[in-house]
Amino acid sequence: MNTPLPSSLSVLPARPRRGARPALLLTVLLLLAALLPTTSRATAVEIDYIVAVVNEDVITWSELESRLGQVRQQITQRGGQLPDMDRLRRQVLERMIQEQLQLQMAKIAGIRVDDETVTRVLENIAGENGMTLSQFRAMVERDGTPFATLRENVRKEITIARLRKRRVEERITVTDSEVKNQLAKMGARPTEYHLAHILIATPEAPSPDALARTRARALEVLERVRGGADFAQTALAVSDGQDALAGGDMGWRKLGQLPTAFTDIVAKMQPGEISDLIQTTNGWHIVKLLEVRNNRQPKIVQQTLARHILIRPNALLSDDAARQKLAQLRERILAGEDFALLARTFSDDKASAVDGGSLGWTMPGSLVAAFQKQMDTLRPGEISEPFKTRFGWHIVQVMSRRQKDISAELARREAREQIRKRKTEEAITNWLRRLRDEAYVEVRLDQ
Repeated sequence: MNTPLPSSLSVLPARPRRGARPALLLTVLLLLAALLPTTSRATAVEIDYIVAVVNEDVITWSELESRLGQVRQQITQRGGQLPDMDRLRRQVLERMIQEQLQLQMAKIAGIRVDDETVTRVLENIAGENGMTLSQFRAMVERDGTPFATLRENVRKEITIARLRKRRVEERITVTDSEVKNQLAKMGARPTEYHLAHILIATPEAPSPDALARTRARALEVLERVRGGADFAQTALAVSDGQDALAGGDMGWRKLGQLPTAFTDIVAKMQPGEISDLIQTTNGWHIVKLLEVRNNRQPKIVQQTLARHILIRPNALLSDDAARQKLAQLRERILAGEDFALLARTFSDDKASAVDGGSLGWTMPGSLVAAFQKQMDTLRPGEISEPFKTRFGWHIVQVMSRRQKDISAELARREAREQIRKRKTEEAITNWLRRLRDEAYVEVRLDQ
């Protein structure tokens, strides 16, 4: 355990420190995961002070207040009412502590995110909002946010996502029998549930006294929301769940995405109903069913049977030479040579080359966007001009198209993803709790 640091920043040694002020949150950044506190190394400020020690790092009052302002703005944009500021401040501080712990672990694990990756993510965000990266940057800076600050926020989000993938998500498995059981359980029930949630957490391996105390607190909260207290406001104020800052809103979930302990209970609830206490290893849960909808409709898609030839530029073949080579192959095919034979001989996509370039029957969205766009413009039998994707230069020929009902296949795929998501969320919650319990954390809000 580390030695506690003094509360006043003015007496800290003049050394670099993790943590800095986050800038104003842009609405577009809600596409990302929960915003991370921006960090840069700064010298001590006399009027600032420490509100939390996280291992060897600290969180300052100015950082907390800046982040609190962002959360308040998000709540207001959603049309929600602001809860008691002291309670909300503690919620925000706890999220900042969790984020700092994850960044510390990522550093120990050697997880690094390079500038190129950050740029690519920002380009995607800009593209989704109909802008170039330059236009997006100009908008960000017009709103008063230094672009360098935004880049660092994105870098930290990617860092934490990679850490979670390595430590949690890659260890999640879903068996065929689980998928089969999930499909049977879904039956004719409505497929999606809009839920809100409050968690009163218990420590790992809690003592009987700790269980009794947290249960009493949970019962008090349950009585409050059943007595008419606003559920979202109560979640903002007291919930220990990852969705607390969203008013406990879990969004629309299918049964397989719910924690196992919730499934049978939620399936029997009516919209507007609030559950009894639900106990899991994470603590005591209160669930409110907001809405129910059934999206089970036949899913008919147009599938395309196509084949292609790929030529990748390399040290000996320039980009233009690769394009010209494909143009020549296209002319040979149009002159009567066999597409499949040329694909087996020349294509750099070895997986499809052995089948004469065949991609099999594909569904919309299963191929990279640039390839899909070109393929969708072709009539059966037609061969495209050479075009480029991130893999290299292609020509593609559409062989046939058909309409297919993929409802059963889609249901199996969705069931598998629901189970994976539910297992991942439960595993991340447990992992974060262990991370918090094993760390040295000192909260100084009341000092």
